Amino acid sequence: SAHRGKVVVLAFYPKDRTSGCTAELNKFRDEYDRLFGKDVVLLPISADDVATHTAWAKESKFQFPLVADTTLAVADRYGSRIAGRPMAARTIFVIGKDGRIAYREMRFNALSEDAYTALAAAVAKARGA
Repeated sequence: SAHRGKVVVLAFYPKDRTSGCTAELNKFRDEYDRLFGKDVVLLPISADDVATHTAWAKESKFQFPLVADTTLAVADRYGSRIAGRPMAARTIFVIGKDGRIAYREMRFNALSEDAYTALAAAVAKARGA
């Protein structure tokens, strides 16, 4: 609710420092302006703890915060928990300025340029751009 009035992107991912997750978050970092643009709040979320997130974000120079969902309560609310495993699936939600889900991708492919193109288009649409 603190971000109401802004476009918010929730990006659930399995684990800090793994190959797919590193590729995804590095892409977010390196192409932030193209993918998200001004006034968009990006919140990558995993079950890793704050200390792990802090160290990884600092060394990777992420310009966005990482969210620690250690109990997977948020992942459960969005249907993003991997069944039988203590981690979230790679899923993306774009939440519009009105607080409603404007776009969801329940199997985000971190290694596909098409996935990022679709995400950028969804964010632009939610922004009204």
